[in-house]
Amino acid sequence: MSTRIRIEGGVPLSGTVPISGAKNAVLPILMASLLTERPCRLKNVPHLKDVTTSIELLAQMGAEVGLADQWTIELDTSRVAHHEAPYELVKTMRASVLVLGPLLARFGAARVSLPGGCAIGARPVDQHMRGLAALGADVRIESGYIVAEADRLTGARIVLDTATVTGTENIMMAAVLAEGTSVIENAAQEPEVADLARCLNDMGADVEGAGTNTIVIRGVPELGGYDYRVLADRIEAGTFLVAAAMTGGKVHAKGADPRTLDAVLQKLEQAGARIDSGADWIELDMAGRRPKAVDVTTAPYPGFPTDMQAQFTALNAIAEGTGVVRETVFENRFMHVQELQRLGADMRVDGNMVVIRGKDSLTGAPMMATDLRASASLVLAGLVAEGATLIDRVYHIDRGYENIEEKLGQLGARIRRVTEKAA
Repeated sequence: MSTRIRIEGGVPLSGTVPISGAKNAVLPILMASLLTERPCRLKNVPHLKDVTTSIELLAQMGAEVGLADQWTIELDTSRVAHHEAPYELVKTMRASVLVLGPLLARFGAARVSLPGGCAIGARPVDQHMRGLAALGADVRIESGYIVAEADRLTGARIVLDTATVTGTENIMMAAVLAEGTSVIENAAQEPEVADLARCLNDMGADVEGAGTNTIVIRGVPELGGYDYRVLADRIEAGTFLVAAAMTGGKVHAKGADPRTLDAVLQKLEQAGARIDSGADWIELDMAGRRPKAVDVTTAPYPGFPTDMQAQFTALNAIAEGTGVVRETVFENRFMHVQELQRLGADMRVDGNMVVIRGKDSLTGAPMMATDLRASASLVLAGLVAEGATLIDRVYHIDRGYENIEEKLGQLGARIRRVTEKAA
């Protein structure tokens, strides 16, 4: 059986959409449960394939995982018996590498398969390994596994070559139980890193500076559990706001934090949208207008997020004028371009940039999702294309968007999931 998403375009989106918890914050906080023997409770957890994979990984290690309600997970890692993350689970999700720091800190040993995930370019783990080695671990690669061992981790000053999010998180989780003070310089500044730090501090850690490029961690002997509500998913919120802008609609993103989306909101205003916001909501009103083309250059936070690049590529495809999108974070992240061209989009890739000449209209066609965020851009394009659009390989979408067709359907989109017998 083959499952696809079918979209009949041409409807301006209108209404309120609830924004789910952030996938990229949930995953490290789930792994942080390995740092303690005490029970943990995580709220606002989205229903996503990557979350399911993380739970399977923790359960395979011996953790007890249960649901307190639809969006709340309870964890007990007191009986975790072994320290290995096998290839079968890690290959599907790069974030599995986030068990490395917590296992090493608590048990003094970890064996984690080299990770997989989206095919969007090299995302090496050398920064993770160098950081853990600086804390006193013996770290090496053996038969496709990262093996780390340490009798005792001790504080260190670590300067990252690049501001890696998962690298910062892994080192931070290892350092909270190290002896002495650690400093991570050129740390990733993403809101999800700061959210992990807030959760660690709730557990009794002493972390300062998360959300800036210098994080100071004073080690503590042990941590307690957590009862924590994860922050809203800024990328999901941004995706729905772009959908509203492309369709000329008006959408209220409930639960979204505008402070995490400054760069995206500025670009939407440049495209002609009116933006209003409060502490936990963002509203975009396009008033039926066609968006104007915008130039975008991706950069680590607080710059324009690489995870919103594909969505703005789609917006430019139907905008007034010509837009240039530059990708500086990943070297292989324009795979959605050839799919968008199937709808009639006028775009040309030149090295790390794509030049897009906006067209009055696109025409529905079959397309294939290639990675998580690229798949979102195909859905957005389908919302404005004339006729029917069919998107294959929807499992990419399910890795990062909770019930995307239901949420868009509530806003008036003609979108549904269809299952057909394989040819």
